[in-house]
Amino acid sequence: MLSLFKSKPKLSQVIPTGYTDIHSHILPGIDDGAKTLNDTEFLLEEMQKLGFAKCIATPHTMNNIWDNTPPTINDALQQIKSKLNLPFEITTASEYLLDESVLLKAKNKTLLTLKENYILIELSYLNPPIQLYDFLYQIQLSGYQVILAHPERYSYSHTNKKEYQKLKKAGCFFQLNLLSTVGYYGKEVAETANYLLKENLYDFTGSDIHHKNHIKAFQSKLIFNNGEKITEVMKKNDFFK
Repeated sequence: MLSLFKSKPKLSQVIPTGYTDIHSHILPGIDDGAKTLNDTEFLLEEMQKLGFAKCIATPHTMNNIWDNTPPTINDALQQIKSKLNLPFEITTASEYLLDESVLLKAKNKTLLTLKENYILIELSYLNPPIQLYDFLYQIQLSGYQVILAHPERYSYSHTNKKEYQKLKKAGCFFQLNLLSTVGYYGKEVAETANYLLKENLYDFTGSDIHHKNHIKAFQSKLIFNNGEKITEVMKKNDFFK
């Protein structure tokens, strides 16, 4: 294993045995991920080949864009369970865009969790909410733990690294998008992911798989020689088994 990490391996080569993925868009027809059952079947088969052993499907919930609810999400899960031979265990949660509607759902205890009280939250790529830290506080006050999806992808934080420490102090867990490490989202995102890995700020990882191009990108080489760190963080996902 040590010789593997002397050069930059492919992302597919650093996935630990029995990996549990906590961020994916594999349910058909309810967000910008899989469109059909055939898409879902392909993605699941490829994820199994990569070594995934469990998948938590996290379709988007965004007001007026993807108005998903626990029933729409769980209905999609039941559809694939009834029509496909699933290669591994699949459960459901959601990736919530942080806004005032999430606060109401938190207060009403209607958020789909990854496990126990852990929820997956994403921010706008344009700018964070003005009330970001108040929103985070209110959600935690309602009894939830926030896992922030792909913090390395929010470009407005790239030049203000102190913001990451502030988010951690505010109680956020960080989830690395695995494809960030191979430059799929650009060089700056890969550099920021490497920085957060070096600073030991990541708690979990996710594939964020939507389609065939994401699967293909797992055969790309890492941008930085940080394979051991990535594997280490991926193993933390055992918490969600």
